[in-house]
Amino acid sequence: MRRFALLACALAGAQAHAQDTRDAREPVVPPACAVLAGETAETGRDDAARIQAAIDNCAPGHAVVLAASNDRRSFVAGPLRLRDGVTLLVDKGATLYASTDPRLFDRGAGTCGTNDASGRGCRPFITLDGVRGAGIMGGGTIDGQGGQRIAGKDETWWQIARRAQKEKTRQNVPRLIQADKARDVTLYRITLKNSPNFHVTLNEVDGFTAWGVTIDTPHDARNTDGIDPISSRNVTIAHSIIRTGDDNVAIKAGANGPTENVSILHNRFYSGHGMSIGSETNGGVHRVLVDDLTMDGTTSGLRIKSNDMRGGRLDGIVYRDVCLRGIRSPIEITTHYEQPAQPGALIPDYADIRMERVRSTTPGRILLQGYDDAHPLVLDLKDVAIAAGSDIKREHARVQGAFGAPADCAGRFLPFPEPPVRSVRPQLTPGQARAYDYREVLKYVGPVGNERIEPWDPLADPLAAAAPLRADYTVDARAPADGTTRFATVQAAVSRAVAAGGTRRIVIRIAPGTYQELVYVPPGAPPITLDGAGADPQAVRISAALDASTTGAAYRDRHAAEFEHAAPGVRAMYDALKDLPALQTTGSATVWVRADGFQARNLTIENAYNRDGAVTHPECKGDNCPDTTGGSRVHHQAVALRVDGADKAQFERVRLLGLQDTLFLGSQDGTATVRSFFHDTHIEGDVDFIFGDTTAVFKDCAIHAIGGRSASYVAAPDTNRRARYGFVFDGCRFTSDAPGPARTQFYFARQWFHNERCTPYGFIPVEGYTCRLGDVDVYQAPNGTIRRRTLETVGKAVILRSHIGPHFEKTTPWSEWNRNGTLAHRPAQFSSDDYWDNLAGTPFAPPGQRPVPADVYLGEYDNILE
Repeated sequence: MRRFALLACALAGAQAHAQDTRDAREPVVPPACAVLAGETAETGRDDAARIQAAIDNCAPGHAVVLAASNDRRSFVAGPLRLRDGVTLLVDKGATLYASTDPRLFDRGAGTCGTNDASGRGCRPFITLDGVRGAGIMGGGTIDGQGGQRIAGKDETWWQIARRAQKEKTRQNVPRLIQADKARDVTLYRITLKNSPNFHVTLNEVDGFTAWGVTIDTPHDARNTDGIDPISSRNVTIAHSIIRTGDDNVAIKAGANGPTENVSILHNRFYSGHGMSIGSETNGGVHRVLVDDLTMDGTTSGLRIKSNDMRGGRLDGIVYRDVCLRGIRSPIEITTHYEQPAQPGALIPDYADIRMERVRSTTPGRILLQGYDDAHPLVLDLKDVAIAAGSDIKREHARVQGAFGAPADCAGRFLPFPEPPVRSVRPQLTPGQARAYDYREVLKYVGPVGNERIEPWDPLADPLAAAAPLRADYTVDARAPADGTTRFATVQAAVSRAVAAGGTRRIVIRIAPGTYQELVYVPPGAPPITLDGAGADPQAVRISAALDASTTGAAYRDRHAAEFEHAAPGVRAMYDALKDLPALQTTGSATVWVRADGFQARNLTIENAYNRDGAVTHPECKGDNCPDTTGGSRVHHQAVALRVDGADKAQFERVRLLGLQDTLFLGSQDGTATVRSFFHDTHIEGDVDFIFGDTTAVFKDCAIHAIGGRSASYVAAPDTNRRARYGFVFDGCRFTSDAPGPARTQFYFARQWFHNERCTPYGFIPVEGYTCRLGDVDVYQAPNGTIRRRTLETVGKAVILRSHIGPHFEKTTPWSEWNRNGTLAHRPAQFSSDDYWDNLAGTPFAPPGQRPVPADVYLGEYDNILE
């Protein structure tokens, strides 16, 4: 589902008072029947078969969506044909490229990509032949690649066109879009560029709307007309921007009949040959309105051209509210255009032409030329002004009114709207980076959006020093335990500290060894420090192997004995899980911390689930992936450390090991900011292995991404948009396994779309699909609701002064959340501007004003790419 924002000057929902006899309104984007993902390269393949198959199988009234996904943004195809009622929608960020292989476009004579006497050897790129209700829409681009070398040749499409001009031959090159004998065709908000020939050609079309279209092709690209209605009727071209190498718009009428009832409304033209009628006019051109047009830098302005080999009657032509600047021939009406040596019998008859409030602001050539006294140009001028110094030539012209001066079009001329360049690796300024100093980040705590200042400098804590801490309890599985100060398990020592209560910090020294157990620290416990006594963090390992699918019964079988004599608060945490049908992600943690002030130093916390070398299938893309070793393993979420609503949690020289969801940092139901600090810590996993909604600083840490799946994501933040900070990585080293045969793509992060059930982003190919705001996140096909709070969990993460390993994605290291076309899709959002822009004009538009300057969601600063 997608709701496009209304164009600023659109007359949405109101009839355009114009010559088109239809009630021309801003088009509506149809629902999707299929969503296709792009690829990374622009050459060497042909996507036509899969695109055409989707078109052929799409029900009328629906759209085939070509969608961008991370760096997979391009489609390359040979000729395509639209069907009745089917829209081809190129989504924002995606580009559909026409193939440069002339063999794909050849009509059978082997002449496409050559010059000859006919110039008819190529099929168009996109054909609408005899269809009704078809369209081409979207915020993306269709690129004809006219300036690219033709496959197998040494020239581009445009170069052979220029050579044909010199050789007096015709080029065999494809047009971009051609509609023949079609009805009710729509182009909406699409960008067309670099066509080898005409961009849009209409032949005997009844009902055509181009609304919000951009055409952008170099000024020296020959025969690249923008939009050419030929022998067509009921045409509206509105709110569009055209710069090209030939006529911006050319209305023509040949032997197949007249062109009539045409409205050209609220458009801007730049380079090109102007607003043209002709040169083929023998079929007659009737009832044309050009209203609210600016032309800036075209060679010709208002242009009517024909001769007695191509002429016919023109009447009912109205130009109103037109501004012209920097144009060699602002007004050019001629009946002797490219006049052949021998006269013909098709005499142009230009009658009933009116100009109202037309302004030419710079001097130029004005040509008003009828055919002869029996066939004069009949022109009515009303409030028409031209700049001083203009050269006016009249011949066989009956002109009512006169040219006035001076010419004024204040505020009408705007620069060509270059497409915004959106950095997919947004860089912070030095000023922004200073705001991410760990002491500044960790200064805020409390209700999200209304945090209080409570300074915290964990590096000033004794834990950060190399000096030993005085132990209150010791843990050693190989030594006698007394249950008072000496314990065989870590959980027993923690339970003793919880039972003792108080506010004094309790230091628990852990002897080297592997402790196969769970460790739970309940809320209200005194501040506890786990301090590994080995020479390095690998000497002490706390390890278990729960995963999200573990049943309560299996959990009891493995771990009930550990909690039989636990303190009540610890036992309550166990009891909350023991009867569940499945532990899910939240219950799978090896170490689960809910108490403020918790610390750990010089030890390893591991979730050993699937960490014995199992490798998943290279095409595996979901959470549950088959094992390629011949076993029956699948991957599930399996947490090593869960910090759950605990503030001032600090970790020094710790190793956190897992695969999917290694480190889970959760606040109190997303309503309060709590803080965690990781220093000189090693964290590894494969998918979303640092995730959650709290504020956390990772300083001088080693972040290691494990390959084996199709994609590996370091972080999955779901920070509320009102929170000041999310995850901050400062001075870290990001490493990864080599991509290997599975070709894992390594990403920094994807913003967790927390508890989504329906999505307001992108397109869902489900008949009747709706997603609206509601009190719960729920989806029962085809309808769903999403909470405002779910929408506001945007996810924030920045990486500063860090070393980035060579295997991380270079162009798009910040990933979207799942692909377009799925209920879980959300695009990467780098700032609050993205958040507002994505939801603007939808039922989900955020309340209040967008932040100025924009809030940072994702960003980098001063990183080193290795």
